[in-house]
Amino acid sequence: MSILASIAAIIGANRVLTGADAVPYATDWTGAYTGMPLAVLRPGNTAEVAGILKIAHATDTPVVPVSGHTGLTGGTQATDSLLLSLDRLNTITQIDTAGRTATVGAGVILSHLHAAAEAHDLIFPLTFGARGSAMIGGVLSTNAGGSNVLRYGNTRELCLGMEIVMADGRVMNLMSALHKDNSGLNLRQLMIGAEGTLGIITAAVMKLKPKPRAYATAMVALPSLDDALALLNTLQDTTGGAVEAFEYMPRNYIDRHMALMEGAQPPFDTTYDVNIMVEVGATAPRDATPGPDGRIPVVAALENTLGVMLEQGHLLDAVIAQNEAQRKAMWKRREDAGEVLVRGTPFVNTDIAVPLDKVAAFESAVTPKLKAIDPDCTECIVAHLGDGNIHHTTFITRNDPDVVAAMTEAVEDVVQELGGSFSAEHGVGQSKLGTMRRRKDPVALDAMRAIKAALDPKGILNPGKVIPAAE
Repeated sequence: MSILASIAAIIGANRVLTGADAVPYATDWTGAYTGMPLAVLRPGNTAEVAGILKIAHATDTPVVPVSGHTGLTGGTQATDSLLLSLDRLNTITQIDTAGRTATVGAGVILSHLHAAAEAHDLIFPLTFGARGSAMIGGVLSTNAGGSNVLRYGNTRELCLGMEIVMADGRVMNLMSALHKDNSGLNLRQLMIGAEGTLGIITAAVMKLKPKPRAYATAMVALPSLDDALALLNTLQDTTGGAVEAFEYMPRNYIDRHMALMEGAQPPFDTTYDVNIMVEVGATAPRDATPGPDGRIPVVAALENTLGVMLEQGHLLDAVIAQNEAQRKAMWKRREDAGEVLVRGTPFVNTDIAVPLDKVAAFESAVTPKLKAIDPDCTECIVAHLGDGNIHHTTFITRNDPDVVAAMTEAVEDVVQELGGSFSAEHGVGQSKLGTMRRRKDPVALDAMRAIKAALDPKGILNPGKVIPAAE
C-alpha cells in the first residue's frame, strides 16, 4: 500500500489533497516561497495526526505542519513533503472562567478565540493584523508577539499546557493548567518557537485575562523617540503598567500608508516624523466608570498626561479617540502594516529587536549603511516601541541576490552592535537560516542540533527550517 493510501485509510480519502486541490497550499502569503507538496493532509484529531506521523516516520517521509499559512519566513514550504494542515483541529474545548484558561485545538483561529473569551467578559490578549486567519498552532510554533506584548507578554507567556505529537507518532501530554510545575525540563517551552521541527502541537491550554472595561487610545506626535520613551515610562508609572500598546509609525510609514491604502486618513493635520499610537486599558471599575463630569477616568488620565507633556514641549500634537469607531481607525492604520511593508518589490524585510532606548540609534545607523549599497533605496519602519521590536523594510532598486544579501548583513551588523536580536516575532523559517549561521552563538547552534537529533533522529519534521545544518 502506498503512503497516501495508508494515510487515507486513517483520515479518509477526501482529506488527502493532491494535484489541483493542493495547489492553493503551494504558495505562502508573501508569494516568496512556493513548492508543491506530495499531498496536503487534513486530519481531524490528535489520533489521526499520530497515525500520520507513524507512517511518515516508518517511511522517512518529511512532514511540514501548517496552520493559517500567514507566516513571513518560508516556514511552511513543503516541496516533496507531506503538508499537514491543522485547520480541522479547531475546537474550543473549554473556557474556564474561574481559572481563566481556554483549552483549544491547534486549528482554532485567533479571532475565534477572541470572540469565545469575550462572551465570558474575558480576553485572549494576543492580537495582530492576521488574527482572522492565524491559528493557535502557528502562533505557538513561532512564539508570535503582536501589539499587546507590552502588557501581556508574547505567546510563550500565555501558554500553560500543550499536547504534542512527536516525530515517531507518540503523543506527549503536557495539557496542564498549572501556573507552577517544576518537574524536570520544561518541554512545553522547548516546543514553543520551534516551528514544528521538534514535534507537532495539536492542542493547548492558554491563559485568559480580564477584559478591560474602558480604553484610552490616542495618536501622539513627539519631537523625538527619547520623548516617546519618556511618555511611555510616565504612562506606565501613572497607570500601574496598564499600557497595552505603544506603536511607532514614523513619517515614512505614514506616507506609504497614505499612498497605498484606499481611504487612508492622516493621523494629524500636520505631518510629523515621530508618530505613536498609544492605548491604555482599564480593568478596575474606578478607572472605567464615568465621573460626575461624564469623563472616563482612564481617558482623563491620558488627557492630563498628554497635556502636561505638551506644555513642557515634549509633545507636538495629540488626537484622542472619542468613540469606538475612532479607536478602530487608529488600530487599522497600524494593522495595515502587513501590506504596507511588503507591497511593492523588490524588498528586503527584517524583523529585529533592540533595547528600548536603542530604536533611534538603529534608525540613524542603518540608513547610511543601506544607502552605501543602493543609493536610491527607500526604507519603511513600524515598531512595537514598547518592547523594542522593529519591522524594517528596504525597497531596493534591483532584485539582485548580492544586494539582498548585503542589505541583510548590514541590518544584522547594526543589530549586533546594539545588542539586539535578528529575529523578534516572525520566526526563523528559511529566510533567516543564513543569519542564524552567521550570528547565533555556535555553541547554542550545536545544542539545538543535538536536541533536534534526539527528538527527530530521522529529520522528518519540517526539515531545512530554523536550525542551519552544520558545515
